[in-house]
Amino acid sequence: MRSLKQQILILLLGSLVLLAASFLVVLGWYMKDRDVAAAIIKAQTDLATCGEIIDKTYPGSWALQDGILYKGPMKINLNNDLVDHLALLTGDTVTVFCGETRVATTVRGSNGERAIGTKVATNVAQTVLQDGQTYLGEATVVGQRYQTGYVPLRTENGNIIGIFYVGISHAYEQEIITRSLITMAELGLALTILVALLTWFFLQKVIIYPLHNIMLGTRDVATGHLTQKIKVSGAKEIEELEDAFNQMVEQIQSLTGEINRASSRNFGDEPTESEIDVSTGLFEDSKARTELTMDKTVAPVNKPLFKLDTAESIGEGGLPKGLNQATLGQIVHFLQATRRPLSAEEVAEGVKLTRVTVRRYLEFLEECGVLKSEQKYGTVGRPVKLFIPL
Repeated sequence: MRSLKQQILILLLGSLVLLAASFLVVLGWYMKDRDVAAAIIKAQTDLATCGEIIDKTYPGSWALQDGILYKGPMKINLNNDLVDHLALLTGDTVTVFCGETRVATTVRGSNGERAIGTKVATNVAQTVLQDGQTYLGEATVVGQRYQTGYVPLRTENGNIIGIFYVGISHAYEQEIITRSLITMAELGLALTILVALLTWFFLQKVIIYPLHNIMLGTRDVATGHLTQKIKVSGAKEIEELEDAFNQMVEQIQSLTGEINRASSRNFGDEPTESEIDVSTGLFEDSKARTELTMDKTVAPVNKPLFKLDTAESIGEGGLPKGLNQATLGQIVHFLQATRRPLSAEEVAEGVKLTRVTVRRYLEFLEECGVLKSEQKYGTVGRPVKLFIPL
C-alpha cells in the first residue's frame, strides 16, 4: 500500500499534468488562429517588399508583348533567378503570372518540377484579374493549401495583365506552432518539477515528520518506554492530534500509577494515609448501608458524602457512561493539590483536558458529595460556576 506522502504526490502530479495538457490544447487552438493572422500579415508585408525590390531591380512598367510578360526591358517569363532571389529573402513561395498562367515560380508540382504553365485558382482569378483587388487568405496552390497574397500587375495605362504571388505553406505554420508548444511544454515541465519538490518538502515538514514522531511515541507507549510528552509542530489538525495523544499518555501514566500502588498493597507495603482514609470511608459507608438494611427502612437511601481526601475510591464500583477511572483520578489529584474553589476552565487548564470533559467529572463529584458548587457573579458577563472542595 502506498504511503500518505506518495498518494498526495501522485494526486498533485496527476492534477498538474492534466492541467498542463489542457493548457497546451487550449494554447494550440489559440496559437493556430493567431498564426493564421500572423501569416496573412507576413504575406501582405512580403508583397510590398517584393514589389519594391522588383521596381528597383527592373525599372519600368509592366508590359505584355506577343504573350510574353516584361518588366521594363526585362523578360519575366522563365526568369527563375528573380523568383528564387525573392523566395530566399522572404522564405515564401513566389510566382509571377501572365494573365492566370504561371510563367515564373518557385512552386513545384508532385513530380518535383517547377509548376510553369499551371493556372491560378478560380476564386483568386475572379478577385485579382477581374475585380482588380488584392487577395489575402488561404488558397489552393498546385493542390496544397497556403496562406497567400496576390496583387494585380498593371500596365502603364492601368490594364491588368498578370498577378504577383507570395505564399506561406501550412508546414511553416505548423512548425511555428510546434516550436511554441514545445517551449511551453518545457516551461510547464520545469514548473511541475519545482512544484513537486516544494510539495515534497512541505509534506515532509508539516505532515510526515510530525506523524512519524507521533507513531514513534505510540510505539514507546506500547513498550512502556515513554517518559515524557511528545512535542511536534505542524498544521492545526496535527497539533490537535498531538494534544489528544498527550492526554492519552497522561491517562495511561495515571492508570499505571494506580496499578503500581495496588500491586504494592498486595505485596504487604504499608498503606499511605490517604489509602487508610479511603478504606475508612468505604468501611463507614458499608456500615451505614448494613444498618439501613437491618432496620428495613423503605425510604430512599441518599448517596454517601465523600470528602476530597477520600475521593480516589469513587467510581471503583463503576462509573457513568463516558467517564473513566484514570481521568477521574487525575482531576481528583489536581483538586487535592489546589484545595480552593475552581471553575471548570481552571481545572481544564490545570489537567490539560477540554472544559466540557472536565465539567462532566466535576458535576459527577458534586453528585457524590465531594464538591459543592456556587455561582460567582462579576460586574460584567455571565456568572461563573465555582466548584468548592468539601
